[in-house]
Amino acid sequence: MIIKNGLIMDPHTNASYKADLRIQDGIVEEIGPTLSAAPTEECINTEGFIIAPGLIDTHTHFRDPGFTHKETLHTGALAAAGGGFTSVICMANTSPVVDSVPVLQDILERAEQEPIRIFQAGTVSHGLKGQALTDMQSLKEAGACGFTDDGIPITNAAFCYEAMKAAKMLDVPISLHEEDPAFIQNNGINHGKVSRQMELYGSPAVAEESLVARDCMLALRSGAHVVIQHISSRYSVELVRTFRAMGAKLHAEATPHHFSLTEEALLSHGTLAKMNPPLRTEEDRQAIIQGLSDGTIDLIATDHAPHSAEEKAKPFPEAPSGIIGLETALSLGITSLVRPGHLTMMELLEKMTVNPAKLYHLPYGKIEQGAQADLVIFDPKERWIPDSYLSMSSNSPFTGNELYGKVKYTLCRGRIVYADPALS
Repeated sequence: MIIKNGLIMDPHTNASYKADLRIQDGIVEEIGPTLSAAPTEECINTEGFIIAPGLIDTHTHFRDPGFTHKETLHTGALAAAGGGFTSVICMANTSPVVDSVPVLQDILERAEQEPIRIFQAGTVSHGLKGQALTDMQSLKEAGACGFTDDGIPITNAAFCYEAMKAAKMLDVPISLHEEDPAFIQNNGINHGKVSRQMELYGSPAVAEESLVARDCMLALRSGAHVVIQHISSRYSVELVRTFRAMGAKLHAEATPHHFSLTEEALLSHGTLAKMNPPLRTEEDRQAIIQGLSDGTIDLIATDHAPHSAEEKAKPFPEAPSGIIGLETALSLGITSLVRPGHLTMMELLEKMTVNPAKLYHLPYGKIEQGAQADLVIFDPKERWIPDSYLSMSSNSPFTGNELYGKVKYTLCRGRIVYADPALS
């Protein structure tokens, strides 16, 4: 296959240039200005498009095993490919949870049949109970790429510290869901102006900030690579900034919904804008954007969280938290960050490719001769409106919104795993 006339953007080398790519046996075999296609080679014209490394999501939920009425490995993989993602890291709060080698092996064996690369995190604690550490060494040897109790905060500080030290010894990241339940009466909604209008006591920002403050110090003391998941508060951003300057190996994820929306979205979208941690104020949103801009926040992750329409139709306090995000993430980054001038396109891609690859020791996130041909090809200027999804679920507040930036092709292992239907 030859990919011609595109603008290559490689955040691994911070290089941007016009060139053609020859793909052979899943590898970038040749890069040059005017490559000629053999009669048997497929040729893709990408004039006006950007060619970037395939996106890597450090935080996604495929709900498999246990909740396959919401998503499966296969539908999740299709949704990922549709959004330009060639590698995803699945969270461990499945049923059964990924706290044993047999459960992990089952997922990884089935994942090998899917069109993208699916990696799996193991849980920090047995049964997500925050009491006993899993056999992290055995899980890593069986293929776990990191550890997290995502969905459940680790409230015991001493236990969390031991887990960080174990993760450091194994040289893998530990990712933390930072919401102290002692502060929360109704999750999924910021405690503030909008929650008062809805006559609910929600989740105040201090529920996140208190655990972030604790875990920033534990990260500094342990030396582990610690990921603050789906950061939502301006004070949390400042804590990460401060402790990174002190030498802590801290990383922070920003989701597209947290840098694009505020708590006001709940008034128009209801449970489709309910998530943990919740959407907060405009001041918080701007602080997240500033953290992305200055490098305090080094990862953009989707927290893709599918739920059925029936579940989201329940009254607000009973409906589950979370939205799908794989198919709109790149577009929201372009719409909310690049076009307003908060990030360059290269900076956006860095947080969605090379930074995740480095953190998880993955040999992807780059375009060079001999590299894996995992690529996303997109039109940064095309306007489109999400109205249907490859995901099994459709719980998104962005349905019907005009966005910029449309994925045209996704290639994984040198094969086209998604092509925009408009191209046919």
